[in-house]
Amino acid sequence: MREGDGMRFALALLLACPAFAVVEGVVLNETTGQAQSGVDVLLVQPGAGGMKSLGSAKSGPTGLFKIDQDLPAGPALLQSTYAGVTYTQALPPGSVTSGLRVNVYNSTKQPPPEMITQHLVLLEPTATELHVSETFFTRNLSKLTFQDTENGSIRLYLPQGAPANLQVTIDSTGVPIRRPLEKGKQAGAYKVGYPLKPGETRFDLEYSLPATATLSGKVFSTTPPTKLVTPAGVTLSGNGLTDLGEEPETKARVYTFTGDSYKVGILGVGSIRPPAADTGAPAEDTGAPKCCQEVPARVNQQMPWVLGLGFGILLLGGTLLYRRGQVGPSKA
Repeated sequence: MREGDGMRFALALLLACPAFAVVEGVVLNETTGQAQSGVDVLLVQPGAGGMKSLGSAKSGPTGLFKIDQDLPAGPALLQSTYAGVTYTQALPPGSVTSGLRVNVYNSTKQPPPEMITQHLVLLEPTATELHVSETFFTRNLSKLTFQDTENGSIRLYLPQGAPANLQVTIDSTGVPIRRPLEKGKQAGAYKVGYPLKPGETRFDLEYSLPATATLSGKVFSTTPPTKLVTPAGVTLSGNGLTDLGEEPETKARVYTFTGDSYKVGILGVGSIRPPAADTGAPAEDTGAPKCCQEVPARVNQQMPWVLGLGFGILLLGGTLLYRRGQVGPSKA
């Protein structure tokens, strides 16, 4: 082979081989507005067996990081851990892998003033039981992540007779996960220590009680007021109870109450949920590394109607309260 032919053959072979790609970018602290050093960045791929680690790096003095790894054929996640909180962003197949921006935030143990949490309690009585669905919807408009592992980022009281070992469904990224409900410091109190990052986070809890004509409960926060919701044909009565009206889509009725406790009479039976088969559940939190807690193997297909209903009623309740002059306009 002549020398020129050999060079051309080597060049053709080099061009035919795929270049080894890298995943690189910069970590920015959105709280300070500066590049953030010392952040662990992990490239992972979710699968049926959990998370597969593909590569990792630590951001340097100028916030830059570089992972010498191709993106996999399927979806991948870039997870960064800072101040004890893991932040996740998706990297779909074909994504640009250079010049990435990874945002992290400082953490606080005090709820930011720009954060508002709405609490909804849906009561669906039948002839044999009372089904209860509780939703906490948080909108954090600050540039801080609220995390109080000791007292809980979300706190609630469970009524007497509620089952033990309940699980909470959490959605902050569009992919629900599950965490166990932890006991709080007070009798009957429970907490969830999940960090409330900037943006929206939703917590859903479901349980059943024996059939009852009355229900008593307590709440930790009264601002904004907790909303009690019943299906069409079910009404509540009690001291300090305010009827906010009917939600047009589902015909559900929305109530609030004064103070931090309530005792209501329940009249009628009904349900908002449509019949559905049990087709799976969000992933359990098994105590595995943080990278493995963000993406479930299966998603509960019964949850979307609950999520949609909750958002609609929360917005409805806030609008009605504002119109009646009981609360000021939301910072959200």
